[in-house]
Amino acid sequence: MSASSLALAAASSAQGLIGDSLVLLPTEETSEQDLLTGLLTSSPGSASASALLRTFPSIGHVITAEASQLRTFGLTGRDIALFRLVREIACRMAKAEVRNRPALSNWQALLTYLQTAMAYEQIEQFRILFLDRKNNLIADEVQQRGTVNHTPVYPREVVKRALILNASALIVIHNHPSGDPKPSREDIQTTRDLKAAASALEIELHDHVVIGHGTHASFRSLGLL
Repeated sequence: MSASSLALAAASSAQGLIGDSLVLLPTEETSEQDLLTGLLTSSPGSASASALLRTFPSIGHVITAEASQLRTFGLTGRDIALFRLVREIACRMAKAEVRNRPALSNWQALLTYLQTAMAYEQIEQFRILFLDRKNNLIADEVQQRGTVNHTPVYPREVVKRALILNASALIVIHNHPSGDPKPSREDIQTTRDLKAAASALEIELHDHVVIGHGTHASFRSLGLL
């Protein structure tokens, strides 16, 4: 299931909380403005939805915007809470597809989850998937949050956490809020340092994935790992 399909399904799942004020039943053809209008039950829906989409690049950026940003468009606390609900449902639906199969043989589902969880964040975050010997997911953790173009990564802390969880392998991920997943020189050096630290303790670094807007870069596929 694609990230857009997940978002539509999540919006549909929220109908019970919206109640009789829901004005549309979402389909794949429903516009982003109409989807937002259907969610904005406490605000002037259509006008607010239009203004939001003129300011933010996509519905994904709207749903993940800071509460302070959304309030400037007249959204209420209930509207913002519903946005968070839709996003959380979408993330959990995507993550459910990752939990029960080895990560490396379920790569597309993993990328869908990472796109849903990270693509529209306004600051960089560094996420680690800790895997067992069969590459099943032990833990999924956001270790660091940074700025719009930088997240500090400490290889020693990554490896320390892996040892605590008895992980045999790692997949590390960070997002580029710019939308361009091309690895930076710093990304490349950090990955080399992390691989060296992990290898010293016989922990495999399977990949470092950079998440952009609807796209990604894999260090392993690029020959950087």
